Amino acid sequence: MDELPLDQVRTLLAVVDEGTFDAAAAALHVTPSAVSQRVKALEQRTGRVLLMRTKPVRPTESGEVVVRFARQLARLERDARTELGLAAEQGPVRIPVAVNADSLATWFLPALTRVPQEPPICFELHREDEAHTTALLREGQVMAAVTSSPDPVAGCTVRRLGLARYRAVAAPEFAARHLRGSLPEDLPEAPTVAFDRRDGLQDAFVRSLTQGRSGAGRIRHLVPTSDGFRDAVAFGLGWGMVPEPQAEPLLRSGRLMELAPTRPMDVPLYWQQWKLDSPALSTVAEVVATVAAETLMTDRGSDWPGPHDTHGARARRGPDGDEGPGR
Repeated sequence: MDELPLDQVRTLLAVVDEGTFDAAAAALHVTPSAVSQRVKALEQRTGRVLLMRTKPVRPTESGEVVVRFARQLARLERDARTELGLAAEQGPVRIPVAVNADSLATWFLPALTRVPQEPPICFELHREDEAHTTALLREGQVMAAVTSSPDPVAGCTVRRLGLARYRAVAAPEFAARHLRGSLPEDLPEAPTVAFDRRDGLQDAFVRSLTQGRSGAGRIRHLVPTSDGFRDAVAFGLGWGMVPEPQAEPLLRSGRLMELAPTRPMDVPLYWQQWKLDSPALSTVAEVVATVAAETLMTDRGSDWPGPHDTHGARARRGPDGDEGPGR
């Protein structure tokens, strides 16, 4: 009775992936009644409710454990077939990864180009904030994630990648109009650009200047893409914290100016992945770690003891005090 029947586990996964019992039945070429009976039998065997019967169906916390097990089982089966030379008809290996927008726009894509393509690997990238990357790992939708959280998701390992450095910048025309006096006095009143409503990095920077007395201004322009965020700052819509690799060319050309050159903000990044002996996943992890070591700041390279000490991307706290994710 301790065993989890594989047909029941795979049926549960099909229901979650397809969204309904009827769709899962069509995918598995069985009747909806058979799907329902398998799921009920698995719930009876585990003694837990595994699915919320909503539309679409969603796994409960216990169901997420079984779904993750099902996806890992499918990955192990595929890897075994590959090693046995039976995977030619299966196509390339698929590696789903969740990654934050700033990493995607700066160093992560070049890292993927260095992953060996023998056997071929297809990357399925999910651009999500920190809170949702961990949810995707828990649900088993991705095998790995670049995250700002050092706390491992159940069933995952964590590796520190390095520090992503951000610079407080603005267009010179914007600074001449809004930042004519003391930065701690002017910045809390100046318009700012934010990635989304939970982006707390600008607030954290202002609090560091004002000893916590105030955050960024109330006029916040939300621009939810990394390149768009940089461009919005460069066009003078507001000031913002821009990743150093994106800021440097515009600083050199004079389109941007740095507001506090001695106060960069460093956000720690981590690689979380399934505890799974998958050759393809291990290869990707090693390449990502290597490129991150070449690209990101190290702890010794961080010269300002700022929000990186809180282990939070975008300082983890939004303007309303909620847990804020990374860009």
